[in-house]
Amino acid sequence: MSTITETAAQDPAPAPTSKKSAFTGAQLLEALPGAFKKLDPRAMWHNPVMFIVEIGAAYTTVLAIAEPFTGGPGTSGGSVVPGSFTWAIAVWLWLTVVFANLAESVAEGRGKAQAESLRKTRTSTSAQRVRGYSSADPSAEDAETEEVSSADLTLGDTVVVVAGELIPGDGDIVWGIASVDESAITGESAPVIRESGGDRSAVTGGTRVLSDRIVVTITSKPGETFVDRMIRLVEGAARQKTPNEIALNILLASLSIVFVVVALTLDPIASYSNAAVSVPVLIALLVCLIPTTIGALLSAIGIAGMDRLVQRNVLAMSGRAVEAAGDVTTLLLDKTGTITYGNRQAASFDPISGVTVRDLTEAAATSSLADPTPEGKSIVDLAVLHGYSIPDAPRGEIVPFTAQTRMSGLDLADGSQIRKGAGSSVTAWVGDLDGRTRDELDSIVTRISNAGGTPLVVATRSADGTGRILGVVALKDVVKTGLAERFAELRTMGIRTVMITGDNPLTARAIAAEAGVDDFLAEATPEDKLALIRREQEGGNLVAMTGDGTNDAPALAQADVGVAMNTGTSAAKEAGNMVDLDSDPTKLIDIVRIGKQLLITRGALTTFSIANDVAKYFAIIPAMFAGIFPRLGLLNIMQLHSPASAILSAIVFNALVIVFLIPLALRGVKYRAASASAILSRNLLIYGVGGIVAPFIGIKIIDLVVSLLPGF
Repeated sequence: MSTITETAAQDPAPAPTSKKSAFTGAQLLEALPGAFKKLDPRAMWHNPVMFIVEIGAAYTTVLAIAEPFTGGPGTSGGSVVPGSFTWAIAVWLWLTVVFANLAESVAEGRGKAQAESLRKTRTSTSAQRVRGYSSADPSAEDAETEEVSSADLTLGDTVVVVAGELIPGDGDIVWGIASVDESAITGESAPVIRESGGDRSAVTGGTRVLSDRIVVTITSKPGETFVDRMIRLVEGAARQKTPNEIALNILLASLSIVFVVVALTLDPIASYSNAAVSVPVLIALLVCLIPTTIGALLSAIGIAGMDRLVQRNVLAMSGRAVEAAGDVTTLLLDKTGTITYGNRQAASFDPISGVTVRDLTEAAATSSLADPTPEGKSIVDLAVLHGYSIPDAPRGEIVPFTAQTRMSGLDLADGSQIRKGAGSSVTAWVGDLDGRTRDELDSIVTRISNAGGTPLVVATRSADGTGRILGVVALKDVVKTGLAERFAELRTMGIRTVMITGDNPLTARAIAAEAGVDDFLAEATPEDKLALIRREQEGGNLVAMTGDGTNDAPALAQADVGVAMNTGTSAAKEAGNMVDLDSDPTKLIDIVRIGKQLLITRGALTTFSIANDVAKYFAIIPAMFAGIFPRLGLLNIMQLHSPASAILSAIVFNALVIVFLIPLALRGVKYRAASASAILSRNLLIYGVGGIVAPFIGIKIIDLVVSLLPGF
């Protein structure tokens, strides 16, 4: 059974379309109005942790207003608290909620800026709609057309677009070829070629035709174009919580409920000792106990993950796709254009016995003079290096390559012929071969294939029909530099790489070994790709792959992460859950890294948040009950000034730490390729220990400042 490998080991990663700082003063000011709008309880209840904080802030505010009429704030664990205490707690509780909303608002703000630039490309334009389009007249030259607004086009309409016009909607080219400016979508100024009948037939509404004339069938409904979906996604309006986010939210809500119960039971305990605890103090305790830090940053982490993809010109159709990329264990990548550069180059001429290198070189070069492919041009270039003199024009009738003959060449004026192509096709064209020639030819072909090359057999046939094998041209598909290191890095991450290729098993095995992939699938068909993905998934693996053709659509739909190329067909883009606007298949490695960075960032900040809460107990609990249980003073290891200053300092720190962590949530924790256990150990050391130490330092510093205030 053939093997597989993946991994587009990529050339230097494409630069993000934008390199904005994670958190700037300008972004802060722009995000503030949105942060206050999110105080609406109808929006806040989606975040259970911060919803509890908002309720506590509102209740504390009511108490602060009522205190002048009810006799003041009272005591906390037997200690008198200043009159401004309740107001100070209320203000910082509100700031805690605002800072949490600010994190999400900043993350959304960058998406809205990108959406605004996209809206400028979504202008209504006129379109020449074909009435009664028929495949019998694919060019629509004789068809009747009518001018309509692009907003009136519906699924299935056919339009004609000529040079200088905007393409009125998403569609597939059914006739023609044109140069198209897609800079409005991809940011790339260089035009691209789009043509009918292949995997580069899809066009996007709002892009401009620069040359020629094309006929396009519309494939999207009004309001559901690619640009419309991009706008909704980058704005965050279409972002849904991922399963892991939902599960974590449920855990945080459960912990919060537990601590609500704990806080409610503390007052009866204190009352039993004739020392009441004020409600503001209980609310402060509750807010410090529940995981407010991760509750405040969770949504921003998810939005920022999608934003990092957008900066790399990748459009994720859902947050779940980004998250799945972080859990991928198997990568499937095509060989051509991903692992190799895709343009096979002539590497050597290997004549058989009785044929000189010069004879083989001249025959191969002559048959390649009119060959427009990179392979044909490279044969001529290599022949020139061997002393071949290029004639002014090909000497004969050109025979183009076809999938049926698998050969190309020339029919010369004297009746002789030259052919080059696949070994089986050329030997069949030559006719019967003697055993020695066949054995020698098989030996050369096998040697080239084992070395990862592609053998191109060259032969002639004289005017009387006598055929002769001259030798083999070795074509080499060059593996991209640095791939072996990239694949080793993926292996460290626990990701298995599989190369998909149509090459024969010998060639595939050689390239797989040179590139350093884990496995390969040779002579792959669309059905083989789909079957492979299903086998991997049945084995418990999450699979990622790239594709651009209609025949890739089933596999893209089946994969856990399916990255469709923007140059591909509409079927491929609909089937995948990500679209790469740059159509760079090697970007899949970056997508996996961004997904892993998202998961690691979420885990690191969750660890920090929980560790943070543990440390805050040492500030709040001794302060609350030192008057009732003097021995609890032993836990006051920070030696805070007073119970009131300790409680307020903890609340202030709880709010400020959110602000300090917003840049990290947006930028993401720096990712290094390592095993899951190594990453876990690192996070526990840095964010676990750091989460315990930071509050001791922060609360103590704040307490020193608070102690200077009157009454504290």
